[in-house]
Amino acid sequence: MKLVRIFFTGMFISFLGTLPLGTLNISAMQIAVSDGILQGFYFAAGAIWVEMVYVRLSLVAMDWVRKRKKLFFILEWVTLGIILLLAIASFYTALHPEVHKNPVLSHSLPRFWLGTIMSAVNPMQIPFWFGWSTVLFTRKVLVPGAWQFNSYISGIGLGTLSGNAVFILGGKLLVEKLNTNEQMIHWIVGGIFALTALIQLWKMLSHKDGLAKLDKEVPPA
Repeated sequence: MKLVRIFFTGMFISFLGTLPLGTLNISAMQIAVSDGILQGFYFAAGAIWVEMVYVRLSLVAMDWVRKRKKLFFILEWVTLGIILLLAIASFYTALHPEVHKNPVLSHSLPRFWLGTIMSAVNPMQIPFWFGWSTVLFTRKVLVPGAWQFNSYISGIGLGTLSGNAVFILGGKLLVEKLNTNEQMIHWIVGGIFALTALIQLWKMLSHKDGLAKLDKEVPPA
């Protein structure tokens, strides 16, 4: 019963955490619009397995994670660069109807590995799960143990997949069923990426980013 509880707890947190607009879910949506639903899910799958590894790492090696602040700092700037590149590529695609596809997301690299790489250099998810895991440990909802951890991480994977499915299927529906102009989608996505980059830059410069949150979290005893 406890394993079922922690499974659905992880799934619920992960699903809600995936719904706010972000780099990975918007990228999955744009890939689905340009390359098809299956490719969108391939991208999401690549991102999800990395997230699950990060969660596992945060559960068993919190001290190690805390000591890698310089790495997090570098990854935050790399992530910002990727978001800006995605924004520019989306605007370029919107301005050139003959292109049809975002040149970054529709690269020859398999979508699964593209999702893997983009998720791997995105450190924001680590403080998110660091904080939630700490809360669950504190409230005894999650306790140390392989079965507990595996159930928790499995729920997280399913929750993230479900959240991404909302964007993948929803984006495709907007284009195919509601007759939304594909170029308009690229303009909207480009705007979202640009806004995300500005917010991320502001957080980094004002020390309200994931690295700052990581410093404030208290690991479980």
